[in-house]
Amino acid sequence: MKITTPIKTVEMHTGGEPLRIITKGYPQIPGKSILEKRRYVRDNLDHLRHLLMFEPRGHFDMYGALLVSPSIPEADLAVLFLHNEGYSTMCGHAIIALGRYAVDQELVEVCEPLTTVKIECPCGLVVASVEVTDGKSGSVSFLSVPAFAFATDQKIHVEGYGDIQFDIGYGGAFYALASSEQLNLNIRRSLTRDLVDAADAITKTIRDNLKLSHPDSHDLAFLYGTILTDGRDHFSSEPTANICVFADRQVDRSPTGSGVTARIAVQHYKQQINMGQVRTFESITGSLFTAQVRNTLICGPHQAVQVMVSGKAHYLGESTFSHENDDKIGKGFLLK
Repeated sequence: MKITTPIKTVEMHTGGEPLRIITKGYPQIPGKSILEKRRYVRDNLDHLRHLLMFEPRGHFDMYGALLVSPSIPEADLAVLFLHNEGYSTMCGHAIIALGRYAVDQELVEVCEPLTTVKIECPCGLVVASVEVTDGKSGSVSFLSVPAFAFATDQKIHVEGYGDIQFDIGYGGAFYALASSEQLNLNIRRSLTRDLVDAADAITKTIRDNLKLSHPDSHDLAFLYGTILTDGRDHFSSEPTANICVFADRQVDRSPTGSGVTARIAVQHYKQQINMGQVRTFESITGSLFTAQVRNTLICGPHQAVQVMVSGKAHYLGESTFSHENDDKIGKGFLLK
């Protein structure tokens, strides 16, 4: 593998969750649709994901965003999401960061007090609203793709943990949702590795036993991970805490934008939250997102909602990466 063109990135984080925005150095990505582009990158350019997400340039929990040409005319930009296992279909913390980035790079016409950024994701078009004051970007909200409860109040036997009750929600990606209390764990006090082990076991068990489907594309029909919660699903003005473990045991430092969307969709379906009620979600770093149901609609056979999620991203710096031809280790590795 030889990289003839250096790869340039902008480094950001949202609530502690990293985002490496790849701005230059990738080859042209063919494909008539965003899902075709995702398949092409997965099948032909996965060595570059290893190079940028894995050590020594990244780490086990690194997350990336590759800017590509939009395939729909209404989009201002398009993005593919990268992580330790492959390519996600949606990432809320990345959308929040990309909203600021688009405004600051003037990829869209900047308006005060709010600038709209339309971002094409593999799950569909996501519309971000960026607060702008005196030309400076600030907090970002985004309106999700149609989100829905796929399965509720299910039970499954998870080896080592017994019978576990769970829901499955879709918020641009599918998540299993389960209270940590039934695992004798506490989101705020238990060791992170214990929470990760439990969430990973749930994900693997459900993947082996439950088939998912999405009305728009088979490419969207996979269980991305499990979100363990504090069980506080009924509406409250107090934050509800959760931890999202996705891909290959990757831990989200933020409350998880697509995961919050999925939780809100399930809560609305179960009549635990009303239209317009604002809930606050807390991550393992203590960072906060807020979310609320903004619209109801139909997505195939599902009663669906559009969720508005709000948060703040921050800049960390810029990077230029290269690779020497004889550096085998530098192609990327992970220590688990």
